[in-house]
Amino acid sequence: MAENKKEVSTAAVKKVDTKLGFGGRTAKWFREMRSELKKVVWPTPKQLVNNTGVSLVVMAGSAVVLWAFDFIADQGVQLLLKIGG
Repeated sequence: MAENKKEVSTAAVKKVDTKLGFGGRTAKWFREMRSELKKVVWPTPKQLVNNTGVSLVVMAGSAVVLWAFDFIADQGVQLLLKIGG
């Protein structure tokens, strides 16, 4: 059974642009990038404002939680230093 398998050469599967130099490959990359960016669905201004607001609220909430943890930890350390003398 293993004898019936066809072997596929890697040259047929993998295309390599050996003819293009550095400038050609760079130009091709920019063309492909521009093509992909045209496919992106950009958010509307309303969505952008909404997402920015949500991000700011989440960051502010995280800052408050971290500040509270830091404050409580600091008070705990100060208490231990007072007790320990």
